[in-house]
Amino acid sequence: MTAEPRAFRAHQDNPFLAALRSGAVLADGATGSLLFELTGRLSERNHVYEALNIENPDLVSQVHRLYLQAGASALKTNTFGANAASLARLGIVDRVDEINRAAVRLARASIEQIAAAEAGDSPQRFVLGSIGPVFGDETVEAIYGSQLRALIEAGVDALLFETFESLESASAVVRYANRFEGCPPVVLHMSLWQHGNDGTWNIDPVEYVAEAVEAGASVVGVNCLAPWEAEAFVRLARKTPAVKSGAVMLSAMPNAGGFERIGHRFMSRVNPEFMGRTARTLSEDGARLIGGCCEVHTDHIREMSAFLKSRHAGTEQPVSAGAEREPVGPERKRANGPFSNKLFAGEFVVSVEMLPPRGTDPRRLQAKAELVQSLAAGGRVDAVDVTDGSRGIPLMPPGDFIQAIQAISPDLVQTRPIEFIPHFTARDLNLMAVQSRLIGYHARNIHNVLFITGDPPKMSPTYPRSTAVFDLDSVRMIELAHRNLNAGVDFGGQPLSRQPQPETHFSIGTGFEPESLDPVGEMEKLERKLAAGVDYVMTQPVFNWDALEPLREVRKRTRILVGVLVLTSLAHAERFSQVPGVRVPQDVFDDFARYADEADQRKLGLELAVSHAQRVSDEGWAGLYLMSPASPQSLPLVLEGLQR
Repeated sequence: MTAEPRAFRAHQDNPFLAALRSGAVLADGATGSLLFELTGRLSERNHVYEALNIENPDLVSQVHRLYLQAGASALKTNTFGANAASLARLGIVDRVDEINRAAVRLARASIEQIAAAEAGDSPQRFVLGSIGPVFGDETVEAIYGSQLRALIEAGVDALLFETFESLESASAVVRYANRFEGCPPVVLHMSLWQHGNDGTWNIDPVEYVAEAVEAGASVVGVNCLAPWEAEAFVRLARKTPAVKSGAVMLSAMPNAGGFERIGHRFMSRVNPEFMGRTARTLSEDGARLIGGCCEVHTDHIREMSAFLKSRHAGTEQPVSAGAEREPVGPERKRANGPFSNKLFAGEFVVSVEMLPPRGTDPRRLQAKAELVQSLAAGGRVDAVDVTDGSRGIPLMPPGDFIQAIQAISPDLVQTRPIEFIPHFTARDLNLMAVQSRLIGYHARNIHNVLFITGDPPKMSPTYPRSTAVFDLDSVRMIELAHRNLNAGVDFGGQPLSRQPQPETHFSIGTGFEPESLDPVGEMEKLERKLAAGVDYVMTQPVFNWDALEPLREVRKRTRILVGVLVLTSLAHAERFSQVPGVRVPQDVFDDFARYADEADQRKLGLELAVSHAQRVSDEGWAGLYLMSPASPQSLPLVLEGLQR
């Protein structure tokens, strides 16, 4: 062993840390609780989970493969309690070295097996040596010496000390580990929690990060806590000098649980989709190693993988622009329809959101067509924007829905009283299919597109698993539509055709979350969208008007439609408050709670939407983006109350 602790700088060229610096790495979920689910047996003297590395290696390998297939890129070894003190109490202390080395071999072999079955290049994957705490009087050397030596010599990519509750003990074991020759980067996880009465912590996160860095941890984080506590820790820890300077990176692996009072019920809202959103939030807040602890299993990891893909979509796709051709300007785009004409003329515009049907009932389609006809006849709506698999649910594609509506109502094509705007996500299409669909839109006289990255697929348990594509993100799609297609060249820079004017003339829109959990990152992305060539921006529903302040300067450079949502009930408000990028203030909940009758709640929601829509107009925003997925029949009522 070396005499001095190993600091973060000693691992600057380490592949694992390099992967963390380049973006979030997804680790697996719980090993113990998944083994319990698979076997129905708790870890006990004649069924020690860590001993399964030797006694039932196929079962442990199965756990690893399940997590890898779900999208994990880092595996924790099945060695949480494989230290001398814990195994001595079970009568197998002589197997410490054997159990730990076998665990590393099983994890590494599982990675190689999955990689061999994959087509093309496999992503980087890592093995983390899991080491849990011990409560007793033994020395650090006596408890962990043999386990550390076995894991390091077996070639783990990092050591993961997890679920420690004593900062003194955690610091001591990290210092001890760093004295070993060849010690890989150390990840330290403590099990922190907040006191419910005042939000204080059992251990101060700022003090914890500072002490962990001093001890020699390269990554500092938390595990075995509620998801919202993990988010709170990351938001606090990212402000510490060590994290801001890059001396240490952050990690979080919360449990799939945690009870809270929701309305009149005490329950947990943590399901796989919730954990997916949590993973994306943790990534946006700066966590670089993300995974799961107790009861986080493959369904959760699969959703976490999908949400992280959506967060980092399109980062590697090059763009080949037509250097000799200029994209079309506003004058060409004004002919796209009444929305584009008024938008580029500086007039107030109104677009209403519509969800395509999910099934085959022709009555649903007929009802939506009649609503579009009614909106067009009313003269208050300039566009209908059509969602693209909203929330990752399989609905009719926007282009097909628009074509079906036009077939039912041919006058919408002949007189063009209203403009259709399909939402366009990168979730389902690769690079080639994105270009093909846009060319198809142009041929069908759909000349206005709203580009958003999109939510990962959300399927019922009976639906075959669908894989998100995310070749591109919204910024890249905007860039390709503006600089390439609107300049008459394809995505490879070749002319779209030999005709004199081969270019498309799409009006290009995008979305924005005024109340994003990462407001700085959201504004930075908006700036990239503006540079890429966006013409207008539609925001998520706004309830806190202060959230629009950063956009007041931006609206001098582009046209911004502010989102207004028609809430129908207290339950609807509670559901929608869980949507990423939307925050419903407490006073709205309190207002709804004053009314027991559903009709009174619907009336309140309508009045609230009218007042918000009026404020959008009065404050001089470019337009109104009106949403009412739960009550589309209320759309005309809101517009009737709007005075422009």
